[in-house]
Amino acid sequence: MAVTQRTGIRSGQNHGHITTVRALKTPMSYKKGVAGKRVTFVRSIIREVAGFAPYERRIMELIKNSKDKRARKLAKRRVRIQVR
Repeated sequence: MAVTQRTGIRSGQNHGHITTVRALKTPMSYKKGVAGKRVTFVRSIIREVAGFAPYERRIMELIKNSKDKRARKLAKRRVRIQVR
């Protein structure tokens, strides 16, 4: 919703005192769930060292063998999510 300039008139759509619109910072609550640089880096290091889980390796193998539907079913069972 774009804020338009006030007109200074008592009534109407843009009624009220003429003021300057301040640019506000986005609240921290809007950034919840966004991974930062440090977290992303640490997770990549852990993945490098620890490798993949057995079910992840099986899913990758199924995808290599062009069994996409079976891989999706396995992922759905293991992770309990499916984005349509």
